[in-house]
Amino acid sequence: MSSNTDEDLLHSRLQQLQSHFTWDLKMEDWELDDLGWQLQQDMEGQQGQQGQLGQQGQLGQQGQLGQPGAVAQSYSFLAYVRYLQDKPEEALSLLNQSEQKLKECYGEDSERRLIVTYGDLAWLKYHTGDHTESQSYCQRVQDILAKHPADSSAVLHPEVYGEKAWTFLKFSKSYYPKAIECFRRALELQPDDCEFNNGYAIALYRTEPYVLELCDEESPAIKQLRRALEISPDDGVLMSMLALKLLYYQKYSEADGLVERALEIGPDDTQILRNVAIYLRKKDQLDESVELLQKVLQNNQSALIHHQLALCYNRKKKNLYLQRTRDRRAERELHHWRRLSIQHLEEAVSLNNTLTHAKTLLALLYAEEYDLERAQQLFDDVLEKLDEEFWSVRQFICRSYAEFCQYHTSQIGLAITYYKKALQFSNDTSEKRHCQKKLKQIAERRLGRNRRDATAYGILGAVAKADGDLRRAAEFYQKAVEGDRGNEEYLSALCELQLQ
Repeated sequence: MSSNTDEDLLHSRLQQLQSHFTWDLKMEDWELDDLGWQLQQDMEGQQGQQGQLGQQGQLGQQGQLGQPGAVAQSYSFLAYVRYLQDKPEEALSLLNQSEQKLKECYGEDSERRLIVTYGDLAWLKYHTGDHTESQSYCQRVQDILAKHPADSSAVLHPEVYGEKAWTFLKFSKSYYPKAIECFRRALELQPDDCEFNNGYAIALYRTEPYVLELCDEESPAIKQLRRALEISPDDGVLMSMLALKLLYYQKYSEADGLVERALEIGPDDTQILRNVAIYLRKKDQLDESVELLQKVLQNNQSALIHHQLALCYNRKKKNLYLQRTRDRRAERELHHWRRLSIQHLEEAVSLNNTLTHAKTLLALLYAEEYDLERAQQLFDDVLEKLDEEFWSVRQFICRSYAEFCQYHTSQIGLAITYYKKALQFSNDTSEKRHCQKKLKQIAERRLGRNRRDATAYGILGAVAKADGDLRRAAEFYQKAVEGDRGNEEYLSALCELQLQ
């Protein structure tokens, strides 16, 4: 048999493995450093948390962070990142540590958890030219699968679904739906597993839009957080996440109780403190929120913490602005809170260039400081990747850019376009109402100058349609068509409404 045939057969075997190398993780070069840094931070947090858990005799306080195999999984994922960064020796060392950690944690029960690590080792050895060792690791995986067969060829082991899910969850928000599906498959096989229930709850929490109006039925994320807490009743992170969700259902008493309990469980836990700080900010308890965030920042220069601090200071600025005080002292205080917000947003973006919400707010604040060039550069950056964001972030970007065009560059046409775009995303009711208000103001000003202004009626048609008042929307679009008979946007909207 030729060497080429041997290599083809080996490559064919490798492609059948469950591994970071076969999960189609598409990374841009500029993201690797950020991801590697975040995984390094996760590992340090996991190791510190497990040391505390060992002393306290408790498990699960930080979702996956409290799981004994979490460090091993992080080693494995970081090894793949190091391989992509052309650091094969470091990648090999990390995978060997992953194997060692899994054996230490699970002993005789570690075999199924080694499927992914051995798959990674097989691929790494192949890429570094050691085909003999690559074959050896392929065989180890095959031996494990023969000893622990899955229910069918179409079903993976729950441990593999779990590691795959955590990888997707840590990798990128665009992979969150895949993480949800993998956690769901793992739970079908092991419905009472702590790690899978926690991960599924976190994934739903991150992807589910916040509900800003009272609903009778609790959301899937809330239901899963409750389920996870049944299995892990002392998990302070899950408690703080559930409290944030309940805030939007106006279940304040239960949410306050969860926050108090979470702080008792993890008074120094970074995740708990951050979530509680967000909770306090949303209740407009800004000084208490800032105090907690600054406490976290003393030991953890986190982009997310800087972002949250900026949001607190920006809220202080807004609150002061709403007081309508226009004396010199108030102007100085406004400037003070704006500069603090800018300072922390710049820190956040420098630590993590993918924080789109932070970039967007920073652009608006630059505009308020009359730095229009830097503001436009940031808006160009976030608008270029608009379609990759969650709807809530897209709505915020569109609304913010509309305000920038309306108030800072006098591009009213563009402002109208982006306010309308923001209306397409209905998950955040407050943002939607804000955009409707701005559009109505623009339309009313135009009608004050010309009662037959087609653009104004087109705007009012879009507002009415977003409100669900289809008959009123059709009336406005009819007037818009009468004023601008060749306008395809108005004709299309009117035809759609008439069909409905």
